[in-house]
Amino acid sequence: MSWLQLTLEGSPDDAERISDALSSLGAAAVTLQDNADQPLYEPPPGQTPLWSATRIIGLFEADADMMTITAQLAIQLEMDELPPWRVSPLEDKDWEREWMDNFHPMRFGKRLWIVPSWHAAPDGDAVNILLDPGLAFGTGTHPTTALCLQWLDEHGAGHPEAIDYGCGSGILAVAALKLGAGHVWAVDNDPQALIATRDNAAKNQLTGHIDAIAPARLPEQPVRLLLANILAQPLLELAEKFSRLVEPGGHIVLSGILQHQAEDITRHYTQWFDMAPAAQQEEWMRLSGKRRR
Repeated sequence: MSWLQLTLEGSPDDAERISDALSSLGAAAVTLQDNADQPLYEPPPGQTPLWSATRIIGLFEADADMMTITAQLAIQLEMDELPPWRVSPLEDKDWEREWMDNFHPMRFGKRLWIVPSWHAAPDGDAVNILLDPGLAFGTGTHPTTALCLQWLDEHGAGHPEAIDYGCGSGILAVAALKLGAGHVWAVDNDPQALIATRDNAAKNQLTGHIDAIAPARLPEQPVRLLLANILAQPLLELAEKFSRLVEPGGHIVLSGILQHQAEDITRHYTQWFDMAPAAQQEEWMRLSGKRRR
């Protein structure tokens, strides 16, 4: 065993102080986790809330003197007694290899497969997307992405131009191209997402068909299909812009929406779109609609 984990329980008020103190005492890494199964799906802009019961984990080298570290931690925090804590060993693994071994090909709908770039395709005649997420969001394992892939599998994307807004790894952009789109504008604020999208376009021999760009560079030319797998608040804020980006008769597909948010977003988008019934997977919803002429 190459590492020791010092795990403490704390409140949101204590978590930051404990985290800073662990770092000052030589922790190689500090992680904050939910200690009470309390989801935080969409924080307000500019805020990073913590769980009401937070688990703080400091990672130390295996030969670290944990009794001395915990004593010094109590002194730094000016506490007579630390919150409940424990020390446990952590096996040193090839974590990248571990992740790769657990990411397997997945099918969405009848014909669409997401295949990790290091795997062979299970069905050579299917629509296979080779994927390496890199540091960007989007592997198909999350319900929000899966719901969009299922829509694409069912409806296709036989349009000259499409937009993947909030492209992450580029998974939806590549899927749209594999299912008939001629060109996709892949849009994201995160430079890592744009890098991952370009890499995945190259893996699928689609480099000339995807432009991975920041939002400010997106042309105002309307397209036949717009996919947006982001979050509810940005979807509301971007609704009017999206209405201009979808041509009459074109389709919009929205995901990243929790069940209690769906009604409000549907009502907002009906100003411009005829909205279809929502689709649901776990607590997440997908909305879709057709732009009125």
